[in-house]
Amino acid sequence: MTASAEPTLSVVICAYTLDRWDDLCAAVASVRAQHPPPAELLLVIDHCPALERRAAALPARVLANAGPKGLSGARNTGMAAASGEVVAFLDDDAVAAPDWTVRLLAGYRDPAVLGVGGLVEPWWESGRPGWFPPEFDWVVGCSYRGLPEHACAVRNFIGANMSFRRAEALAAGGFRTELGRVGTRPLGCEETELCLRIAARSPAALLRHEPGAVVRHHVPPARTSWAYFRARCYAEGRSKAVVARLAGARPALSSERGYLLHTLPAAIARGLGRGELRSVGASLAGAGTTAFGYALGRLARPVPPPGRSGRTARPATAGSRSQ
Repeated sequence: MTASAEPTLSVVICAYTLDRWDDLCAAVASVRAQHPPPAELLLVIDHCPALERRAAALPARVLANAGPKGLSGARNTGMAAASGEVVAFLDDDAVAAPDWTVRLLAGYRDPAVLGVGGLVEPWWESGRPGWFPPEFDWVVGCSYRGLPEHACAVRNFIGANMSFRRAEALAAGGFRTELGRVGTRPLGCEETELCLRIAARSPAALLRHEPGAVVRHHVPPARTSWAYFRARCYAEGRSKAVVARLAGARPALSSERGYLLHTLPAAIARGLGRGELRSVGASLAGAGTTAFGYALGRLARPVPPPGRSGRTARPATAGSRSQ
């Protein structure tokens, strides 16, 4: 295919709590500082009236989540309301590098590219724990050691830093509201499932990883505990079980096989060679906890979408959630 001009861009930030107000202001400011700026910035408030009232003062188009409570419903609301040909998603506790939008949009010069995602660097507010292996930075929603270090095609993106051609994401049905963490429900991976669905509709299409498109993700002290690490590993396993049920085990676990066969053994060998026994123990425990969650998830009954009987979110109609 021949190259095409860069498309117009809408940026969507979803927020659900006043507790992240400073982070949210920083995220909005980082988008406003892009050069050139995106066509629009949409701030979707997820069933939190107090935050919606306060957010009215921010330089963004503020919308209420018109779907079920949770990140998937909020993202669908933003995507449905966006006017850009490409919709980029930035977490409310992440800050985009000054050239973030330029780097994302450059990937769309190839018309075969239906989505572009970037690098998510952790900002450890209290410092990285000595036992926390970089191969498990996915636990805190960040890029992890073992991901490609150069631009290439990938299976899925990290939710804090991703974008899609809006028409393609809408045609695929948007984000499933069965997935996405709401309250104590430990189900995520909604980004992975949407990427798989987009790829299944257009087998010749590409989802592009662009490590030059960087965001910095805030990791507060509460996410540096062993209890949080263990809980998120378990939740990841449960989530992957649901994705495997929806998309099939082979595509849903393709990246995980490489992780288990190459990334994790390399991490363990590196830790043993350096005498980092706590890190080795965390890697083994994290892998085991994730596998346990997956096994239980495969045995569990399917989880119905909150407040909706259909399986896939309706982007045309596009709280409290834990992340």
